[in-house]
Amino acid sequence: MPPVLPPFLIGLIAAPLARRVVKPLMRGLVKTSVGLVLEVKRAAHEASEGLQDLAAEVTAEVVAAQMTGGGEPESPAQPQTAAQAQGQAPQVTQERPVTDAQHKGPGKGRTPAVATGKAH
Repeated sequence: MPPVLPPFLIGLIAAPLARRVVKPLMRGLVKTSVGLVLEVKRAAHEASEGLQDLAAEVTAEVVAAQMTGGGEPESPAQPQTAAQAQGQAPQVTQERPVTDAQHKGPGKGRTPAVATGKAH
């Protein structure tokens, strides 16, 4: 019959060994994680600076173009409708905006009195 060791004695023997193995592993894991976070922050900072530089260059170009081109900003070409291509005036349809006075019906899960704000 093999000798039986109580779990308490196994814990007393294994704890110092685990401490010697786990502590350097955890230290390396934390050190690697911190280094990775710092690299990501540095890369994000460089990318942000690059975008800011690009935005400043574009702004300078637009301002220079406005000053030399008569002061009006360039606008992208708008697509023409069939009526505009044929030289006809486009038809204008005017939509009325929805106001609070118009009844929209009850909302989802609400009674008409709650939706219109009136109490019966």
